[in-house]
Amino acid sequence: MPFDVALALFILYIIWGSTYLAIRFAVEDLPPYLMLSVRFVLAGLLMYGLMKWRGERHPPLKQWLGSSAVGVLLLVGGMGSVGLAQSFGAPSGLAAVMVATMPLWLTLLLSFGGERAGRGEYVGMIIGLLGVLLINLESGMRSNPLAAVLLLVAPFSWALGSALSRRLPQAPGGMGSAAQMLAAGALFLPLGLLRGETVAGPPTLSSALALAYLVVFGSLIGFSAYVYLLNARVRPALLTSYAYVNPVVAVLLGVLFAGERVGLPGLLGMAVVVAAVVLVVRSSGKRR
Repeated sequence: MPFDVALALFILYIIWGSTYLAIRFAVEDLPPYLMLSVRFVLAGLLMYGLMKWRGERHPPLKQWLGSSAVGVLLLVGGMGSVGLAQSFGAPSGLAAVMVATMPLWLTLLLSFGGERAGRGEYVGMIIGLLGVLLINLESGMRSNPLAAVLLLVAPFSWALGSALSRRLPQAPGGMGSAAQMLAAGALFLPLGLLRGETVAGPPTLSSALALAYLVVFGSLIGFSAYVYLLNARVRPALLTSYAYVNPVVAVLLGVLFAGERVGLPGLLGMAVVVAAVVLVVRSSGKRR
């Protein structure tokens, strides 16, 4: 596996796994959609400024619109739907399990374009999904109907955005990431206001630091790594293997920093996830 691909995957595994804990602290004082608006607008502006400083040109309108459409599907339809479902009472365990179905959706969508996964990749994805189920066996899996629908929409929207990113005209490199985050951040603002979200006062230090972490690491670094892997046309099963690893990282960080506990099913699930990712990586390497 090329070093740049391995590094980008490692970033997604660790950083995006840590964002679950950061979001938990950020929403203690900040409403979810307004927080996401601030997060992605700031990250998008910083990325755009960095690209301009490096001499990159503003992309043509066609590329900007293509990247914006992908960003809305990924971040508003995907991430936003998960956050809204949890605000309606969906357990985080159920959310993690539903998000882990995204690799299956993406593989299915890309198969229509001729990018078919191998048998080992399919087996690895199914094993990874079972591992996530085990990790979250200790948490409740019940949810109200609206939350359940949102948790079906979220992984499909993320997968659709990822698939269309290979078809729609995209702004290159960091400009593409900036366009995606700015479009999503701009849409999150009116959505938050329509939900009646307000900010009562300045956030606490922990919430402010969590938001800063989400802007710099979760968005600037993490999302850019994902866009890089999309543009590199990494095989779908390998690209989306982070969906299985992130719950493991989230659980471990919760144990270390939030006083959470994990029992035997969770430990067994982590081992299953690791085995699944190894299988996916090896199978993708052989097909590559």
